[in-house]
Amino acid sequence: TVYRWISLNVNANPFDRELSRKGLVFQMANKLVDSIQMEVRSTQPCRKEFDFTVPADVVKGETANTLREIAAQVSLPGFRPGKAPVGLIRSKFENELKDELQRKLIYAAFELAGKDEANDIVTCGVEGKPELKFDEEFKFTIGADVAPEFEVGDYKSVKVEIPVDAVTDEQVEERVKFYRSAYGNYTEVEGPAQAEDMLKVNYKSDFAAPEDASAAVKRQLEAENTFLWLSEPETIPGCIAALTGAKKDGEYTFEAAYPADYREAALAGKTIKYTVKVLGIQRRNELNDEQLAEKARVKSIEEFRDMLRKAMEQENAAKNHNEVLDAVYKKLSDMAGEFELPPNVLQAEIQKELQKIARDTVKSEEDAEKFKKEIDAHRAEAEKAARAALRKTFLLRKIARLEKITLDQKEVDAQLRDMSRYYGYKEKEFRDMLEKNGGMDDLQLDLINAKVLNQLAEAAVK
Repeated sequence: TVYRWISLNVNANPFDRELSRKGLVFQMANKLVDSIQMEVRSTQPCRKEFDFTVPADVVKGETANTLREIAAQVSLPGFRPGKAPVGLIRSKFENELKDELQRKLIYAAFELAGKDEANDIVTCGVEGKPELKFDEEFKFTIGADVAPEFEVGDYKSVKVEIPVDAVTDEQVEERVKFYRSAYGNYTEVEGPAQAEDMLKVNYKSDFAAPEDASAAVKRQLEAENTFLWLSEPETIPGCIAALTGAKKDGEYTFEAAYPADYREAALAGKTIKYTVKVLGIQRRNELNDEQLAEKARVKSIEEFRDMLRKAMEQENAAKNHNEVLDAVYKKLSDMAGEFELPPNVLQAEIQKELQKIARDTVKSEEDAEKFKKEIDAHRAEAEKAARAALRKTFLLRKIARLEKITLDQKEVDAQLRDMSRYYGYKEKEFRDMLEKNGGMDDLQLDLINAKVLNQLAEAAVK
């Protein structure tokens, strides 16, 4: 088993956090933890192995303690609860006793390894399958990925100067023009169709839909009394070029070349001939000042312009903030130089990035076959993204420790509320979903990274 922890409090003991998260907290007596012998070996960069030896007398004593705990909880025929002979309990529940005892000793070892902050363990797991024998010395090894060692440099001296772009009158008018059109109504027009027009049409194709074709595919191949917009994204590939200049009651044919990654697999990569009958042409009318103000629910066009300017200034401020964050992180990264990454953590992150690429690119069986053929290129892309993400995490994690920057539960809860509303889930459902798929760790990582970087950025622009 590999245990991984991402903490609300980056300074907390990692073993305490992991045990608490899994509901496996044991109140380890200091005597038990201190009775275990530990040797540490560095096997490669960011990798350590902890060799533990539990002396026979400690195993014997803890066996007796655990046996009493089990005896107090079980009932056997002919004996009052908690009164069955210890020897009978030991023979009847030998496997349960061994499992519980081994778990206690291993978690005590986790506690011991986690006492030394110099180890800075990120993930760990028991190597092999250690065998516990009652009343005998118990030996086992825990392998652990540890945080990389590097110098962060004088991060407090980082300064950046990126001015916020001013909002010009021309930009405001461009935005006003957009809304004049966006809020406008379509009306029937005479004459040839133009770009951005909406055509009422009947169309059909020369492609025979598969018997199991979806309703969406069938509609894409043939439809009556429907609308085609001569704007991007195209409803049918090539329709803008083919139907610009079309006239009412005219009939037009053209070939549509569907891209290989088209959303409907049945049409992906196909070239299909269409016949389109134009039933009518509609064009959006731009609104005048009074109409636009009414649509926007403001008193005047001047008020609307002021509203747009403020919104655009906020957009520029947000863009500037992101540029500052990027610039600050680049300086931090340059100061830190190159450093190794924990091997198991890196492999897990690569796999996660590879799964993201697969989700984005594989939409059909054909896509899956193509993905397999290009797996080396995808893996290289995933590794590049994984290394960048982990480098950022460990760099900001170290600064968080130095500056004692932590998260509290209120910050996490607030983010969960916002995200659940955004995605349309009940908060508890969203929380449960994240906890089941491991997303809670990623959420906390994102929050602590953002908190550290925001504090550094704030200091960098003063």
